[in-house]
Amino acid sequence: MTRTRFQAHLVPSASGNFTKSILSAAFCVVTAICVQAQDQQQSSGDESWTATKDNAANFNPLRTTESHSKSGNRTVDKQRLEARGLNGSYQPLSETETETIQVNDTTTRTVVRTYQWAGNGQKTLASVTEEESRANAGGDAHVERKTSSADVNGHFQVVRREIADTKKIGPNVEETKRTVYQSDGYGGLAQAEQTQELKTQVADDSVAVKKTTLTPDANGKWRVSGVTEKTIKDDGKNRITEERVSGPDLEGRLQESSRTVSKEAETATGEKKSTVESYSVSAPGYSDGGLHLDRRVTTIQKKDSAGEITEQQVDQANPANPSDGAKVTGRTKYVVKYAGPGTQQTTQQSKTVEIRDVNGNFQVVSSETQKSTQSPPQQTQPPPKPKSDAPADKPPDKPSDKPPVKP
Repeated sequence: MTRTRFQAHLVPSASGNFTKSILSAAFCVVTAICVQAQDQQQSSGDESWTATKDNAANFNPLRTTESHSKSGNRTVDKQRLEARGLNGSYQPLSETETETIQVNDTTTRTVVRTYQWAGNGQKTLASVTEEESRANAGGDAHVERKTSSADVNGHFQVVRREIADTKKIGPNVEETKRTVYQSDGYGGLAQAEQTQELKTQVADDSVAVKKTTLTPDANGKWRVSGVTEKTIKDDGKNRITEERVSGPDLEGRLQESSRTVSKEAETATGEKKSTVESYSVSAPGYSDGGLHLDRRVTTIQKKDSAGEITEQQVDQANPANPSDGAKVTGRTKYVVKYAGPGTQQTTQQSKTVEIRDVNGNFQVVSSETQKSTQSPPQQTQPPPKPKSDAPADKPPDKPSDKPPVKP
């Protein structure tokens, strides 16, 4: 598989910090859409690939180069970040190498190495994360991860350790307990966080997830620092997810602080539509303590044998006048045109991002194009969505509630 450079052209904007936050949100969501579209085009026979992306979204242009290679039970993924120097050439800043080895059917080992470049151009190893994950046929799993960092003298010390165990504790209930240890400043590790997650399959085929996080207070006593509750309803074509996050008030009582509602639907023709609404409690400008809509992201995806089009609209409340409600602040269009099979044509991709300026007019702030010699994906009937708390096409701005399997 061959990929060509991803170029971006941006137009300056004078809308201030509010405009920057809108652009940042648009980039986060649409980047995930681009990656998803590229992944869908990859053939199952691909064993290696490289991709380069130029991003001129700031005054210091950045370039990201990614590579993937697989041989037997070993997979290596690399990502290098470069910045343009004073002479116009790109200079490396950091590189991350992820090595994954499938030891057997139940055990996976992963090592993540992070490198940095000093001012003299020397490449040095900055941190190493090692993980081993084991699972059995019954669904139980054990994940252990440790991270080591180099001190000022270049000596490595373990600064963080995580242990997570997942077990079935009932016919429809799965429990995951996770403990995090961090450096205590004296050369040892001390418990810094505990989480308990219960995932229950409800009678109506929905899934309920409750995650409780505990942290030690100044006296070393464990206190509940947050609770996340989620419900997922999925009939294969429509999916509704509601997530509520609560935290302790000054008196230690749990109070809901935010809520996210996601709706996904697919028509008989294959058109997909998703809406993600984010609410907050006691947002600036309010005094009633109720829930208020902060942001709404609507995404529509259409696909056929010639390509696909994804359009996204962002409605957001203005922090200066939150009582006015959410208004359209940005929109994005992502187009993929597949190459004809057996030809020398290239698959073309383009993405444009627009935001509304202070005068209410939409301005193009980002324009990106990419060409690839990949063949279009075969049109196959997608499998039904798994009834799980971690959907495959979960909105990118939502945190994952499953215990991490890979760092």
